[in-house]
Order: sequence, then C-alpha cells, then structure tokens
Amino acid sequence: MPFNTIRSRIRAEYLEMPGLHLTLAQAQRLFGAEPALCHAVLDALVDTNFLCRGSNGTYALRTDASALRRPRVKATLRMAKHASDAA
Repeated sequence: MPFNTIRSRIRAEYLEMPGLHLTLAQAQRLFGAEPALCHAVLDALVDTNFLCRGSNGTYALRTDASALRRPRVKATLRMAKHASDAA
C-alpha cells in the first residue's frame, strides 16, 4: 500500500473517531499496513502535528494530547465508621 494512501486512511479514521488512541501494533492491524510503513506514516503525522504520541505509546489526535498525559484515576469515598466520627 503506498505511503499517501495509508496516510489518508489513517487521517480519515482519526478524524472520524476523535477519541481514537492506538498503539503501533493496533494501527498495523487496523490499517493492514506493514510495520515499517505504518511506523513511518504515524511518525510523519506526529511531525506535522496531526497526531501526538503519549508516554504510554499510543497515538492520538493532537487535540487529545492532554488525555495522553493525564492518568485515569478512580475516585473512592470513605465512609465514617461511626456516626460520631462524621461530626
């Protein structure tokens, strides 16, 4: 598959699904691209600021860059053991 064809397809997928976050291996499978070609296209899209690569190795739209840096945390509530402790 030619470079420009795969680049157009990857751009279209990320625009259609803005919350898409893919590792290199996932992108290779989704787009049916050879590893070296897929890596080159993703890096080119990072170089043009269309995509960004997070510390976790996923590629996402540049507008989703803040989501790549923030770890997802789960909030928990602590209940007081006794009613007198809550006062």
